[in-house]
Amino acid sequence: MTPEPDLPTALFALEIPFPFIDPRLLPLPGPFELRWYGLGYLFGFVCAYFALNWLARRGFVRLDKDAIGDLIGFLVLGVVVGGRIGYLLFYSFDAFVRDPLMIIRIWEGGLSFHGGLLGVLITAIWFAHRQGITFRRLADALVVSAPFGIFAVRIANFINGELFGRVADSDVPWAIRFPTDPVALRLMELERLPRRAREEAILAAQDSGLWAAIRDQVPLRHPSQIYEALGEGLLMGVVLWTVLLLSRRRGGWPPQGFLAGLFLAGYGGFRSIIELFRQPDAQFRDPGDPLGTVLGPLTMGQVLSLLMVLGGLGLMVWAWRTRHGTKEAAAR
Repeated sequence: MTPEPDLPTALFALEIPFPFIDPRLLPLPGPFELRWYGLGYLFGFVCAYFALNWLARRGFVRLDKDAIGDLIGFLVLGVVVGGRIGYLLFYSFDAFVRDPLMIIRIWEGGLSFHGGLLGVLITAIWFAHRQGITFRRLADALVVSAPFGIFAVRIANFINGELFGRVADSDVPWAIRFPTDPVALRLMELERLPRRAREEAILAAQDSGLWAAIRDQVPLRHPSQIYEALGEGLLMGVVLWTVLLLSRRRGGWPPQGFLAGLFLAGYGGFRSIIELFRQPDAQFRDPGDPLGTVLGPLTMGQVLSLLMVLGGLGLMVWAWRTRHGTKEAAAR
């Protein structure tokens, strides 16, 4: 009679296999490509367009269809420029100093959520002034439109095998061995290949059996991209839309700026927790600090996210104290 495996062994056998989906959908002229990552952003902006239209038709924010179309275009620019500058300043400043032209090589990857958020903030302030509407109400409309894109982009991060988590214990049944793990790249001798050549080699390694031969030597990791998609995207969206719809059902809207504050505090809180499972960026790690801390026990992501929490809580308090009843006019 075959003995039953002990609990850790049984759970270890439940690890989730990496899906090996090609990060590139279609090649485009020049150095550009249609990738899942870009498609995630496109999906997010399309969802934001329809969400803003839904809110405008119900009087939440005073925007017509033409203004919404213009806003989406400006937001794309704000996200890309802000995200790129934020990535270079927060996560890759030394490399940027050595090679300033990398700021325009967006196709190589590298966008920061916190930088993109700052770009959206500046864009929204300018656009609200241009349209003669209240910035806080426009910010509310934008944050309830954002979780769709956050969810999609984090799923794209997972497909790319980037931003994976820390090494997981064997009793985490949903842990994954990533072929993009530094250990896997070293074992398959793919470390020095350019990005696209490496992606093709990883896909070929699955078909050739090379991955099967080395996979047991690759550490299990937390799929932190999925944690972020579910927490920062799905759950944050459920919270925001629940507050919005419950307020509407009671005959009014949340105080202006309350939803924006709730998003900042909620996203920052989720991200701060998930940072405990997310692999720190390589530029912050060294043999003496494998956790990649930058301020006491905090990582860069936690520092930026805790600032979001403080700002969000302050905005929520401000919105509540300056409310003018439960039936605020969207035109103000």
